[in-house]
Amino acid sequence: MNDTFLKACRGEPTDYTPIWMMRQAGRYLPEYQKVRRGRTFLELCKSPELCVEVTLQPIDILGFDAAILFSDILVPMEAMGLELEFHEGRGPVFPQTVRDRAALDRLIVPDPHESMGFVMETIRLLRKELKVPLIGFAGAPFTCATYLIEGGSSKVFWETKKMMFSAPELFHGLMEKITLCTIDYLKAQAEAGAQALQLFDSWAGILAPCDYETYAFPYVQRIIEALRPAGVPFIYFANNGATLLDYSARSGADVIGLDWRINIGEAIQRVGDKAVQGNIDPFALLLPEDQLRARIQKLLDDASQAKGHIFNLGHGIHQFTPPEQAKIAVDAVHELSRR
Repeated sequence: MNDTFLKACRGEPTDYTPIWMMRQAGRYLPEYQKVRRGRTFLELCKSPELCVEVTLQPIDILGFDAAILFSDILVPMEAMGLELEFHEGRGPVFPQTVRDRAALDRLIVPDPHESMGFVMETIRLLRKELKVPLIGFAGAPFTCATYLIEGGSSKVFWETKKMMFSAPELFHGLMEKITLCTIDYLKAQAEAGAQALQLFDSWAGILAPCDYETYAFPYVQRIIEALRPAGVPFIYFANNGATLLDYSARSGADVIGLDWRINIGEAIQRVGDKAVQGNIDPFALLLPEDQLRARIQKLLDDASQAKGHIFNLGHGIHQFTPPEQAKIAVDAVHELSRR
């Protein structure tokens, strides 16, 4: 097995910088679109054989150094007892929101093997096929809570922050249940064979640092601490989180994921003895090849002092990115980092 990614996570020397991309198994690949055609997104997520196929596609086609399980961060929220829908152009929708004590009390902490066994089966099948490490993942409690409270995506997060500030006991009760669910879910993924775990905190950056410290950070720390006995590297990614970097460094994670809003060299100085993952702007993949290679070379140079560096985008690859541009990036990272 090519274990370069795992070595970088642990801060061990590598022959080159490993690369994978968030959302690498997905809509930008024609091969994915072919599998997806005629099926809902949730149907695909709950079909282990198809999930295996789309997880393998970017590895086989583009040559990434790690695979990430094909699923969605909101799958566990459905398992907690909420109806989940995905609408084209709107994204995820929860028709019944969680905004009062009765709705909170109806939520369960599910057995991940009973309610999400299809995820664990996907992991077991993938481990038989993969020649690179497999990353499992979950959404961080704050990010997941926003979807349950708002009923879907939001621009201002009015209902979330209203609950935080005017009904903190209710908010913390929701965070507690999501945290327990997430711990069990990630433990089950590790037991099934996931070789690294990533916690996605997509909406952490909407919080002031003092509010992040009160309403989100303790739950992130609890999850990471609970997963320590699993013995696999843990990655924490707080999107739009340059203002939260000091917290990320204290989260207990082995690897700190970085978006593109901070120079990676500056981030490395701030996180200290941690490996880092990131952090090129996803839209930089649209640059002409010579400019893209120059951008990659600069990022590699800026990351040269990291304990370990995994090359990644600062967020997910955009659905309209030409796959050949992603291939240029993969090949450039491999070539330039070997020099």
